[in-house]
Amino acid sequence: MKNALVVVDYQYDFVAGALGFAGAETLDAGIAARVRTAAADGWDVIYTLDTHGADYASTREGRYLPTAHCVEGTPGFAVYGDTADALAEAGATEVRKNAFGSLELGELLKSRGYDRVELCGLVSGICVLACAVIALSALPHADVYVDPRLTASFDEKSYDASLEVMRGMGLIKA
Repeated sequence: MKNALVVVDYQYDFVAGALGFAGAETLDAGIAARVRTAAADGWDVIYTLDTHGADYASTREGRYLPTAHCVEGTPGFAVYGDTADALAEAGATEVRKNAFGSLELGELLKSRGYDRVELCGLVSGICVLACAVIALSALPHADVYVDPRLTASFDEKSYDASLEVMRGMGLIKA
């Protein structure tokens, strides 16, 4: 079986920066441990970086979510905490994305032909959900899961709603 762990957008701006929220930092130890375990078990480790430029306000996302964040070259763009070290240790593959989901991620997953993909990171109902849908589309016969213990949202209602949607899609194990 060929397996991949995808860490979605665990960046400073989503944890402690422009779009940071209470509780996001508590995921760091768990995500870092999951990265290390996955790498030790022979899984490929991939991570996405939400990537924006100075033109962010003129993009569709910028009009929808008018808080500049994850601007390349700023401190908020970097991977947060021990997760950054774990990804480096694992020799993880970086995928930059300038939207909620990533076609490049889908192409990478499809080209490598994974049997199982597990996702974690931020934010559960936005980028994690979008990347999971792309993984499902790229690998229609693969098992694709989101670990609900290793994702979070800016409010409990949004988190619960996103998990309910993902359960309905078979992305959350019972």
